[in-house]
Amino acid sequence: MASDKPQNWILIGNAEDLKRDLASNGGLKEIIFGEKKVALSFFENKFGAIGSRCNHMGGPLARGKIEGGYVECPWHYWKFHHQSGEAMNTVGEPIAKSGGSIPSYNLKVENGDLYLDLASETKRISATYNQGLPISHLFREPKREPGRIRVVGISTTSMDKNHPRYSTSIHLLKSSLLRAENELDVETKFLALHEMNIRPCEGFYSKSERACSWPCSITKIDFNDEMAKIYDALVFWADVVVVATPIRWGSASSLYYKMVERLNSIQNQITLKNKVLIQQKVASFIITGGQDNIQMISGQMLSFFGELGFVSPPFPFVGHSLGWTAEEMERNTDFVQRNEKLHEQAFELLQRSVDLSKTLLAGNN
Repeated sequence: MASDKPQNWILIGNAEDLKRDLASNGGLKEIIFGEKKVALSFFENKFGAIGSRCNHMGGPLARGKIEGGYVECPWHYWKFHHQSGEAMNTVGEPIAKSGGSIPSYNLKVENGDLYLDLASETKRISATYNQGLPISHLFREPKREPGRIRVVGISTTSMDKNHPRYSTSIHLLKSSLLRAENELDVETKFLALHEMNIRPCEGFYSKSERACSWPCSITKIDFNDEMAKIYDALVFWADVVVVATPIRWGSASSLYYKMVERLNSIQNQITLKNKVLIQQKVASFIITGGQDNIQMISGQMLSFFGELGFVSPPFPFVGHSLGWTAEEMERNTDFVQRNEKLHEQAFELLQRSVDLSKTLLAGNN
């Protein structure tokens, strides 16, 4: 039975030419009709046409890939059937209850040419999301809760958590936190990256700045990813952050960089939405090792945390190294364990950080 709905058939091109073109482009290409962007596909001898904007965050479906008849978004891996536009039952992120569906279009081949009916566009059905997620606390607006100054110490030293060893940076960090809690009337928390399951950054920002979301896309994909603890501490809980790192070949540790790459999702909110998640917070640093280059390491750390919104006190870091020519690790660890002045300097760093935090919070009241 012929449809009595209005039709608007538009010539796309020769069907055989389109098949070859699609084959050379992984089975997908984007076609633009005015303000409409359509993902044209060819899979198992069948053409398909759906809207090119993903239901999740508007990712460009036509730049994704097609597998098993489903178009996978290149941003966060949500999947939609290449003809019907319906979302696969298992969408890319467990935050979604249903991926909904993407608008789809009727196609026909006539006299060897492929036509698309713009008037046949189906309605977009938006995704629905689960409630009570393990990361629900990260979706709230940043707001400082009343109470004492809160200090989080973050160790970026790499080691086997089942076979821990002595670490000079951890030793200084822990001793300063303990003394601060006893003498400065503050709350403290210690986080060790080597004890946490943290996935590396997957470079969503490299796909599009809008693909790098807050909370981090990886955190929303994988609830076992413990970077959520770092986000909660930095954005919501702490007034003061003290980051400790060993020196590794003249640089900060690999775990430090693993963490800061994942913090791009905080900085990106500033450039993308003019939303500053870090305000009235202080960052300072402890840098130790058997090699030198402390000033370069501290410069990177100060620059990066400043870019997130943190401020730092005068003399914002404590560094210790016996120098490149005296790289004797046994002597180095013995020196740090026994050197009262170095421990005093680490505590004074934390004290300066707390004092600055009090000033900032008083000015905000």
